[in-house]
Amino acid sequence: MAQFLLIHGSCHGAWCWRDVNPALEALGHSAKAIDLPSHGDDPTLAKDVTLDLYAQAILDAMDGPTIVVGHSMAGFPISRAAELDPSQFKRLVYLCAYLPWPGLGLADQRRKAPRQPLAEAFRVAEDRITMAFDPAMAEEKFYHDCPDALDFALQNLCPQPILPQETPAELGANYAAVPRSYITCDDDQAIPPEFQREMAQALPEADRHSLPSSHSPFFSMPERLAALLDAITLS
Repeated sequence: MAQFLLIHGSCHGAWCWRDVNPALEALGHSAKAIDLPSHGDDPTLAKDVTLDLYAQAILDAMDGPTIVVGHSMAGFPISRAAELDPSQFKRLVYLCAYLPWPGLGLADQRRKAPRQPLAEAFRVAEDRITMAFDPAMAEEKFYHDCPDALDFALQNLCPQPILPQETPAELGANYAAVPRSYITCDDDQAIPPEFQREMAQALPEADRHSLPSSHSPFFSMPERLAALLDAITLS
């Protein structure tokens, strides 16, 4: 049995893992999801959120060797958390996530992609502290293969603090020592699948996997995602 900690991406919260937690538990694992600061039910003010605050929230939620799964934006804070304290990490799993490149914040790294499918959906707040996605484009960009989850998602999506996405993840030997896996979502309309594969090239072939999913495999195929995570525990 493995212990999983599931970390959401931009504008999401622990709620997006509602179907994956029970699927992992049905396979004999323990699993929990958390709200990062200023997401979901967490009361932190968006102006106070930093990348390291995200990372510390992840560390605070851990208790012993854990497989930490980061979706999308969460690739940055799970990486930073592993650098700060690698002792609690059994493995990092990047689920259609940003695997940090040296010296770049997430926003800069996103701009290195060959295509920018999300650019038209960004809505930046007047104070430039947060951004959000145009709800009219949510299905097209995130949930096109799981329309039954659309209303649930729209009720729960929240503003995304911008500063953590503009902060490079300072990584070194601690992070490099933690085993890593990458899961590409091959029907992703948010992060181009070819860019995901480019990021995943940093990992051995045996640690690169894929799903025929949109950007939201936790809704489109939770049991299949759980089965793949179960298989990764044997790595």
